[in-house]
Amino acid sequence: MAEANEAFKARVRELGFTQEELAEAINSAIEEVTGRQGTVSVRTIHNLAAGRTRWPQAKQRLALEAVLGCTAIELGFTPHVRSSIRRPAPESTQHQKEEPVLRRTFLATASAATLAPLASPSGFSGRIGRSDVNRLAAQFSLIIANDNRSGGTHHVEEAALDWARHVLHLQNTRPASQHVRGRLYALAAAFTGSALWAAIDGGRLDRARHHLSEAVALAGLSGDPAIQFRVWGHAGALYRHQGRYANALAADEAAKRTRAARNPLYASLAHARAAVHHADLRNRQAALRSLGVAEACLNRADTEAPRPAWLRFYDSAEFHLLALTTAGTLGLWEEAEAHAHHTLATLRPDLRRNRALTHAYLAHAQIGQREPELAVATASRIPAEARHGRTAHLLNTFGHRIHALAPHSPATREWFETELL
Repeated sequence: MAEANEAFKARVRELGFTQEELAEAINSAIEEVTGRQGTVSVRTIHNLAAGRTRWPQAKQRLALEAVLGCTAIELGFTPHVRSSIRRPAPESTQHQKEEPVLRRTFLATASAATLAPLASPSGFSGRIGRSDVNRLAAQFSLIIANDNRSGGTHHVEEAALDWARHVLHLQNTRPASQHVRGRLYALAAAFTGSALWAAIDGGRLDRARHHLSEAVALAGLSGDPAIQFRVWGHAGALYRHQGRYANALAADEAAKRTRAARNPLYASLAHARAAVHHADLRNRQAALRSLGVAEACLNRADTEAPRPAWLRFYDSAEFHLLALTTAGTLGLWEEAEAHAHHTLATLRPDLRRNRALTHAYLAHAQIGQREPELAVATASRIPAEARHGRTAHLLNTFGHRIHALAPHSPATREWFETELL
């Protein structure tokens, strides 16, 4: 009896795909590269998860890698072992030569293509139904996964906006039940919220302000409390970056008033964000109290229960990242460093943007403890491709702080020489 492929199942859960959504995403990736729709079904995905398929055929395997962002081996699949005596058939050798080319094409084309909708809704015909909504939800999961990897790039922002427009076009041109219309508004709000978050993360605050107005309106039309919670959370982040800390706290309170916040996991996130905003207002007691409530809520939450794709980032590692931000703002450098190490020890590998942010905050905490050599070593671990948006801003202020602390230190000289390369 085949053993279940736990690595594959864990990655699918991590990205928030249902089996139907994953099949749709893989077929779309295959079509973008080959010009022909893939034939992956829910049964195919079930067999992959159950371990009945040990090594998927080439196109499906490469599409899986592009959609899930992992190699087939990392996903728990095992290559076929070829006999050392038997000579491979010519066509087999040809497939082996073609596979690296296919892999590059999938990674360069399929993963990007799944972030951008078709120019027209030709993939949909007639009445919009549940399968259409599931297909759109699969694309939203891909937007989330791309944001987790790369952060607030223009590409993520524009892709999310394109999908929001696509959903609204369907809303306005195709018949659908009232229930499906509510889900379409929720998806439009979700895509717009991702564009909003990408703009905030990338420091494009004027664009973010415009996205916020649209996201709030769409979330209200959807009647979806989880989406409303998400949009208010992003509003708080925007207000914080604008220096409007009282407004950020008001957004936290709005999030807490949604029905979604009755769930301890949502409540924990709202209180942890409130701690950051209390710290911005220099209200140490309120900030630490909010962190305590957030931790207590997280301890009560059922972290194994199903949750939306956009909420899968929130766990103990993210709680400690928010606690790190709070402690650093309050100048509690030792506590900040402890939170940073907890985050780095437990952070999911696909959350690359958050790993870069954590290293940047940790470097600040080490400067606060007058350890310039250690701080430079920490900051230097941040890869070049992650040095944009919030991370770039933190590294810029890090440079000012290390120069003020130890202007003639070899570590300071090393940092600025490296930055000039």
